[in-house]
Amino acid sequence: MGPKTVVEKTLGGLALLAMLAGSYVGLAVVPADAAQGNVQRLMYVHVPAAWLSFLAFFVVFVMSVLYLIQRDPRWDHVAASSAEIGVVFTVVTLLLGMMWGKPTWGVFWTWDPRLTTTAILLAIYVGYMALRSFADDAEKRARWSAIVGVIGFANVPIVYMSVTWWRTLHQPPSSPRSVAPDILWTLMLNLAAFTLVYAYLMVRRIRLSKLEGELEKRMAYNA
Repeated sequence: MGPKTVVEKTLGGLALLAMLAGSYVGLAVVPADAAQGNVQRLMYVHVPAAWLSFLAFFVVFVMSVLYLIQRDPRWDHVAASSAEIGVVFTVVTLLLGMMWGKPTWGVFWTWDPRLTTTAILLAIYVGYMALRSFADDAEKRARWSAIVGVIGFANVPIVYMSVTWWRTLHQPPSSPRSVAPDILWTLMLNLAAFTLVYAYLMVRRIRLSKLEGELEKRMAYNA
């Protein structure tokens, strides 16, 4: 068993345990919100998923800058892997937001600034992935993707600040001091769990991306 397999299994085990612990605490230990009831428990997944999507796209941004400077395929592998995971977290964020919005706002979807900018963010990185699938040349694919990865990240701070810049149904950011301690530590537990899930998925996806690159080189050589 190689070291990479050890890292993957360790991260996978820690991520699973953390997710189970976070789910148990969020569903069975912390009391339901006095105003919103049990639907508020969606926050323990919705918020971590949103934050991890920001982290994933920040990694895409940093790796894209590094690729444009150094032209090292390793940075492209990391950026592509993080983009895919970020898209998954963004989809989870939107779906849970819709489930939370129905009982609190009365509708699953409204063109609220936070929801709209998040939908645009998802479209940008789905486009990023589509661009990678259309480009046959590895160097061009990496360069074009890196450009989109740099420019596309500009929407992340817009999503975050949307509830401050515009009138919105979505609640504004809460400071740790304004959140009840039991809610805060449950939220932090689930955030840690989602971070471990992200790390686990990244390790696996980067390894797969490198294997895909090697296979592409062999196919090009044999053609």
